Amino acid sequence: MSSAPAPRHAATAPSSAPRHAATAPASAPRPTATRRQLLAGGGAAAAVAFTGAFSELFASTAAARGHGGYGPLVPDPGGLLDLPKGFRYRVLSREGDPLRSGEGKVPSNHDGMAAFAGRHGRVHLVRNHENRHTAEIGVPAVEGLTYDPAAKGGCTALELDGRNTVLGERVAIAGTAVNCAGGPTPWGTWLTCEETEDRAGTNGYAKDHGYIFEVDGADPRRTGAIPLTAMGRFQHEAVAVDPRNGIVYETEDAFDKPFGLFYRFLPDRPLGGTGSLRAGGALEAMRVPGLPDLSVVQETGASFDRVEWVPVPDPLAAGTPIRLQDFGPQGITHAQKLEGCYWGGSSVYFVSSFAHRDEGSAADHYGQVWRYEPKRRRLTLVVVFGPDTDIQLPGESPDNICLAADGGLMVCEDGGGAQHVLGVTRRGEVYPMARGRQNIGTPEEPEWGEFAGVTFSPDGSTMYVNCYTPGTTFAVTGPWR
Repeated sequence: MSSAPAPRHAATAPSSAPRHAATAPASAPRPTATRRQLLAGGGAAAAVAFTGAFSELFASTAAARGHGGYGPLVPDPGGLLDLPKGFRYRVLSREGDPLRSGEGKVPSNHDGMAAFAGRHGRVHLVRNHENRHTAEIGVPAVEGLTYDPAAKGGCTALELDGRNTVLGERVAIAGTAVNCAGGPTPWGTWLTCEETEDRAGTNGYAKDHGYIFEVDGADPRRTGAIPLTAMGRFQHEAVAVDPRNGIVYETEDAFDKPFGLFYRFLPDRPLGGTGSLRAGGALEAMRVPGLPDLSVVQETGASFDRVEWVPVPDPLAAGTPIRLQDFGPQGITHAQKLEGCYWGGSSVYFVSSFAHRDEGSAADHYGQVWRYEPKRRRLTLVVVFGPDTDIQLPGESPDNICLAADGGLMVCEDGGGAQHVLGVTRRGEVYPMARGRQNIGTPEEPEWGEFAGVTFSPDGSTMYVNCYTPGTTFAVTGPWR
């Protein structure tokens, strides 16, 4: 790999922070010591080394005042979810229970999720099920809502009243595969993403997979089960829509080298409402000249002004996966574990959960958050997670991320040991918000189900979050700031 080009500028560290730029270690040891330091004493909040312009990350003007969280986590007598004092949870749905629609059982592997405002104060939750062909409980096939009867993934939709009482639960799309994350549209639908490139005939599938599908949680039959083929066939993770012009940004979580790309989709019918993305458009991939791998950038605030967008030769990947296609002599920019993606203010943010040299990356890190400003064509590294960097998460890396009601972040960690939802204030302080208690291993070798799909109700009064396995959806209420 060639070295990274010189950044346009680097943010200056405040006087209380280390003066040197954070660099990746020669290898990537797991940060178990950091976990113990942060969570010692029943989950008290921890200060972190903050070296960058972290406040850039937040579009909300409701500034968190560095309150350091909501206090230590209180063990749950029910053995499901530890929360700070004053907070409470309600289990909305559990894997294996009957769907209220009578269509079958609640499917396995609860993943990405979003909440949408409904009529009369109601909330529609749309929930992904990251089911492979081996899933224990697949999404039930429903006529008119099933893409490939041989596939077990898809989405379910919950309808809640203002008190988070479940009024309905049904299949929203079925017959898709490995539905990992996605993103909401400005017109109130959910774009669910298949994190696979399996073709028809692979793993028993009857159709090609690797697409995005639009899902209307309030009325799934409005959207059906139609792949948005022009948006590309690859290992999709998440999307974010620019509400000003309808451009859709997409992340690719490819599992092997060369790793995934960051894309944008230029729709032929921008902001056209439900079904408009079926009209097609152009798919492009991001190229930062001279930067083939984002992992080599280690300094928070480093910016690159000459971002280019290169047409994807074959969006359907009929012969070759997109990341392996010929993008010309300058190549294209890759990154390991491109996952979360969301729109804030005038920018799109996306996450690289980690990078490991021993897996093929050019450098090591424990997680990055990047900001792309379309008007300036500028890419900036705004957050680096890990020891001696901006934010010391206790786990291995950030995964699902959402903006919290107080203007900070909620982060689902992705690592070994006990699993947490972690809050991050606008000042860069990390605090534990929830800890899972569902042991899916053995007493001798405990293993806890990871969190996914963290999101807030439209009015900010409830945090919804999934436990991936055993599949459980929680509603968390309390004294949110």
